[in-house]
Amino acid sequence: MRLLVLGGSVFLSRAVAELAVERGHDVTCACRGASGSVPEGARHVPVDRAEALPEAIGTGSSYDAVVDVARQPSWVRRAVERLGESHWVFVSTVNVYADESTPGGTPGSLPLREPRWEDADVSVDPEAYGPMKVACESLVRAGARSSTVVRPGLIAGPGDPSGRFTYWVSRFADAAARPRVLAPGDPEDVVQALDVRDLAAWVVDLAEDRAPGVHDAVGPATPIRDLLAAVARGCGGDGAALTWVPQEALAGQGVEPWSGPRSVPLWLPRPQYDGLLAHDAGPPAAAGLGTRPVEETASDTLAWLHATPSAAVTGLTRAEEAEVLAAVAGRP
Repeated sequence: MRLLVLGGSVFLSRAVAELAVERGHDVTCACRGASGSVPEGARHVPVDRAEALPEAIGTGSSYDAVVDVARQPSWVRRAVERLGESHWVFVSTVNVYADESTPGGTPGSLPLREPRWEDADVSVDPEAYGPMKVACESLVRAGARSSTVVRPGLIAGPGDPSGRFTYWVSRFADAAARPRVLAPGDPEDVVQALDVRDLAAWVVDLAEDRAPGVHDAVGPATPIRDLLAAVARGCGGDGAALTWVPQEALAGQGVEPWSGPRSVPLWLPRPQYDGLLAHDAGPPAAAGLGTRPVEETASDTLAWLHATPSAAVTGLTRAEEAEVLAAVAGRP
């Protein structure tokens, strides 16, 4: 298969390109290359997607399939106009859904947000992310000869630039020195995480098959208590003593959900986000998405973290965690 990866140097797009090369495909990666190198064995075409695509990238007839992870509508519009003769696998997000409170959702049961056709900087306007992805999906479906849309939830594993899952890996690896670990919300709150390598394998499968469709890409829905226990086992942090802090107490201490400074990753306020990390994992599994144990994802992420001093880790500092735990001590 002649595969074009629009990207190829960071996290998911790099994992897709690397696996496609391993499978013997002819892989071209179109990216600036400023964030990292493309995998060995792939051809690199320097591209700045804020500008017109260069002639060196070819046309849609140059490839059997295109994989795109972009979120800016103008980028996708230009690429589809140039490469629409190929089959497209577009990696979107579960943030396209307007309903984030209903567990067990599927692409056929959840309404989409209104599309946003103008580009936006999500670091300034994070609410634009989902609507822009809706617009990108629409451009792909309208402009490509055929397409597969994949909507992941939380993606975890080595190379993660968000630092969310990495927070827990780092924290449990430190459990011997600091065994009292702040655990957020209710132990029964359901969450989902998917290893980047499992998602990459499925994306390559879908590119090979070139079967049209729309899929969520999520791992099994799991109580956060069980997911954190699996991360701890994978990092040698079995001795950690989880201290569950209700969301009202977290909010009272100025702790933010999900990511960023003074946050607890994987924690989302309930019930308004009961559905965001609780999609129906049955349909993607039936469509071929395989998932590995969380322990393996955690162990491999820890190895990558040790080998990568510059790796991002978001969330509470150890001092902030101790401060919050001290403040809520003795609360019922």
